[in-house]
Amino acid sequence: MPADIKIPALGESVAGGQIAKWHFNEGDFVKVGDILLTLETDKVAAEVTAEVSGALHIGKQPGDDVEVGAVVGQIDESAAAPAAKAPEQPKPAPAAAPAPEPKPSNITEFKVVPKPEPAPAPVTKAPAAPEGRVTRKKMSPLRKKIADQLVSAQRTAAILTTFNECDMSNVMALRSKLQDAFVAKNGVKLGFMSFFIKAVVEALKAVPQINVRVEGEEIVQQHYYDIGVAVGTERGLIVPVLRDADQKSFAELEKDLLGYAAKAKEGKIQVSDLTGGVFTISNGGVYGSLLSTPIINPPQSAILGMHSIQQRPVAVDKQVVIRPMMNLALSYDHRVVDGKEAVTFLIRVKDCIENPARMLVGA
Repeated sequence: MPADIKIPALGESVAGGQIAKWHFNEGDFVKVGDILLTLETDKVAAEVTAEVSGALHIGKQPGDDVEVGAVVGQIDESAAAPAAKAPEQPKPAPAAAPAPEPKPSNITEFKVVPKPEPAPAPVTKAPAAPEGRVTRKKMSPLRKKIADQLVSAQRTAAILTTFNECDMSNVMALRSKLQDAFVAKNGVKLGFMSFFIKAVVEALKAVPQINVRVEGEEIVQQHYYDIGVAVGTERGLIVPVLRDADQKSFAELEKDLLGYAAKAKEGKIQVSDLTGGVFTISNGGVYGSLLSTPIINPPQSAILGMHSIQQRPVAVDKQVVIRPMMNLALSYDHRVVDGKEAVTFLIRVKDCIENPARMLVGA
């Protein structure tokens, strides 16, 4: 009797997803452990593997929505594995053609010059069919989830954004000075994001009113620092969470970031990687963004937007100098966060970035 291929449980809050692709064709022989299909959910991409060996029968097609427990195909265990192909024997080289016999020479030879044939008339190609002016494709579960969350945030929260800028000179100089020793010791590079994660933790400690979430009619104060970092992938935007960022070193944060980047690229992100964050950092600067108003990631109450670093003239000690400047944007839920608290928080982030040595020594 054929064995059913069922969609496994994918997490506490995941009820199903959409078949992204099958990795084998109808009738192919599959073995135990082979990855049969990739399923996209509103949180992660999951892989379904074969539990038995046999011939594959595909039931549901790419693009079909399926629920946990649904049967999407079968594997016929009675099918025999294909026989291994025998190695091909090398073909014998073709025998050399016999040399032509010499013709007897004549006293007079006549050469016939062939009459040139007229050139063929140019072939007129039919005009190419115009391509479709639009292409339709079904929205993926992740994209639908992103859309629903963004609309929900705009509809339910009183979102306001405050702006500031920070001078990146000191953090860039410190990073350059420590980079070789940091790589030699830890095996990873020291990036800007770990500085901003540490700065956000310091700001959350200084202004705990930002580290809250709304549940119904209650305000829940959070006393831990699980920081989400927005990452763009081919499937859409995801926000993996760095747990207990206050207790981790710069090197540990950088390793966590690299690990999440690798998992996202391979489609190995788990639901547990994306849940429970108290605050989010979004770096639009990697795409060249100069300024933006990021949208809160519910149920969080604030999000920090980083932007591209630009050399601009600024006034320092009554002198105009050129400095590498970054615009910062803090969007916050005005229902629970007042303007004074939001501005104080952003100034604290700015101060930490402009004086990064304080974060290293805990000052």
